Amino acid sequence: MAEEEETELSDDQKKGIAKWFLVNAPAGEIQYVSKDLKLVLNDDDVYNEAASEAFPVYNKSHLISLKMPGGFGDVLVTSYGELQDNEYLDPKTAQVAIVDHVKQACTKVRPATDEELPSAYVEEYRCALEAEILKYVAEAYPKGSCSVYCTNGKGVEEPGSDFDLVVVIAAARLSPQNFCNGSWRTIWNIEFKDDIQKLELNGKLLVGAHYFEEGNVQLDTKHECRDSTMFQSPDDTAISVANLIRRHETAYMASLEESYFKLSDNTFKDLRRKLPITRTLFPWRSTRQFSLKREISEELGIGK
Repeated sequence: MAEEEETELSDDQKKGIAKWFLVNAPAGEIQYVSKDLKLVLNDDDVYNEAASEAFPVYNKSHLISLKMPGGFGDVLVTSYGELQDNEYLDPKTAQVAIVDHVKQACTKVRPATDEELPSAYVEEYRCALEAEILKYVAEAYPKGSCSVYCTNGKGVEEPGSDFDLVVVIAAARLSPQNFCNGSWRTIWNIEFKDDIQKLELNGKLLVGAHYFEEGNVQLDTKHECRDSTMFQSPDDTAISVANLIRRHETAYMASLEESYFKLSDNTFKDLRRKLPITRTLFPWRSTRQFSLKREISEELGIGK
């Protein structure tokens, strides 16, 4: 039989495969993946195209935090703060960070314009909420970052109209020298409904972990939740929303811990066959009735 000829992948196919590996790299590991991919591809043009498309997607989905030059602190790279290509608003400092996605670095900053910032009325609610979230993150995620963005109605000047805020929290613990990395990301969409004096919260909690010492074990989980509270003054609203976020995130963390405690009793047990092929339980207390030597001897006719 003639050997089948190997089909050479096109550059577009190679780029698509490379992008998949980059976008799906675990938290904090895309630079390691990109280094290996560059060697495997051995084609700078294909690699550069794949990297230029994949890194922005990865950075925004992982909500990476980058240090801004000039002592302005850190900026979260997220679609909620994206103004245009490579420009991201930091609401805390009213600065816009220009980001090099492939290098995962902030190259420079500029002041945000009035058109890029919410009105004074919306900013009062945004700023009060951010202050409470900063307190919570400092307690719950010592190395975490957070930002509060206005995603709808930033031009609202006074009561009587609706607007939306988004709370973004991101924390990563990277320890590649110990073969483990992990991240915690939460996104809370908050609708301020003035007509019914109510706030509706929709939360999405994303947890990822990767352990790769002598193996490859990954956790990738998502949890969604909803809640609501009353539309009050900026300070009272901020306290109420922060307490709801704290409650839901604490409950989800507790549920994850509980599931791990029960992992050996439930999950691993369910992976095993309930009964052997003989459909009878193994008599652990009287194993003498089983003798591998006797069975082999009988099968081979030894000693007869």
